[in-house]
Amino acid sequence: MRPPHPPSPERSAELRRRFAAEARSERPDLSTLCLLVGAEADRELDEAGLDAAQVELDRLAGLLPFRPGGARAWAVALRELLGERLGFRGSPADYQRLESSLLHEVLRRRRGLPILLSVVWMEVARRAGAPVYGVALPGHFVVGFGPEEDQVLADPFDGGRVLTGSDAEVLVAGATGARLDAAMLRPADPLEVVLRILNNVRAWAAARPERSDVALWAVELSLLLPSHPARLRHERAQLLVRRGDFLGGAAELEAYAEVVEAVDEAAAGRLRGEASAARAMLN
Repeated sequence: MRPPHPPSPERSAELRRRFAAEARSERPDLSTLCLLVGAEADRELDEAGLDAAQVELDRLAGLLPFRPGGARAWAVALRELLGERLGFRGSPADYQRLESSLLHEVLRRRRGLPILLSVVWMEVARRAGAPVYGVALPGHFVVGFGPEEDQVLADPFDGGRVLTGSDAEVLVAGATGARLDAAMLRPADPLEVVLRILNNVRAWAAARPERSDVALWAVELSLLLPSHPARLRHERAQLLVRRGDFLGGAAELEAYAEVVEAVDEAAAGRLRGEASAARAMLN
């Protein structure tokens, strides 16, 4: 992939307005939010490209058999179509690529991170009428089908392999060393999925200091979600300072200090110290 270039400021402002509105709607649309993330990363993803990605998801759904049966039958049908016939899957190298977190690129390359491949599985299956949802296992996102008592899990990163209970335990243990807990198997809310995708983008950028531009837009989109970690405001301030916007970073640090002061005066003092240091860099 060519180095990703952000859109113009005017285009970015419009994308962010739409992202915030969709995130605050009564039923946020996961594919729309993911594609808006992609458009913020890649100026080449214009309105026609956004529409084409949605059409492709519709097309893939049309290739599934009509209501194949219960939860396991749905999981097998998705595996046979997306994993085996069309070759959607992941590899360790995908963790090193920003496009592995961008839905339009995952649809094009048929490669991606577990969570983006799971978005493809979910969006295709949902359009076809499947009882599908994301399952945010620690360190490895998968897809669930059916009700809790008859839940069937599939791993899109492994081509849609249908998982046994012990398979899920191995995935969790391998990622965190922890034991599988029933709470880990609950359906993930679309906004949780989007925040986790943006966390992956931030992690990618954190390993590449020269791409602080990517880290900044990922943080700023995260802050547009109705629920987000407050510490992201501190991260945004630090990124602004790192990118040379000393006054903007200082103002953000002081605003965040006002929020923090009610629960931790010492932390608020440290933040104000950071703000003073940022302003001193102008001298």
